Amino acid sequence: MAELEPFTDSAERDRRRWSRRRTVSVACTLIRVLCGLFAAALVAWIVLVFGEANPANGVAEFVRGFAAGVSLGFDDMFTPADAKFRVLLNSGLAAIVWLGIGSLATMLIRRFALPRPGESY
Repeated sequence: MAELEPFTDSAERDRRRWSRRRTVSVACTLIRVLCGLFAAALVAWIVLVFGEANPANGVAEFVRGFAAGVSLGFDDMFTPADAKFRVLLNSGLAAIVWLGIGSLATMLIRRFALPRPGESY
């Protein structure tokens, strides 16, 4: 029986390692998808503004509202005279920031939640 204990400890350690990696991977994927969705909504709003979409259209209203909700306060950061350029600057910057937040968050989670090579749990 004593010979089976190291194998069991090793198997348990491998199971915990795999479980932690899976959990971290799922968390990072969710963060990237969410941040990407927010950035995509902001880009969609830019496209609708440049395409001069009908503001009374339901899709345009939904995208405008969603983009306003995830704009991180960048709505009035830049105020050039051209309304299209204003949307491009403000919403574009917010989209870039969302992508940066997603990348930074996933990098930090992976760095601190997973062991370095050679470390054990």
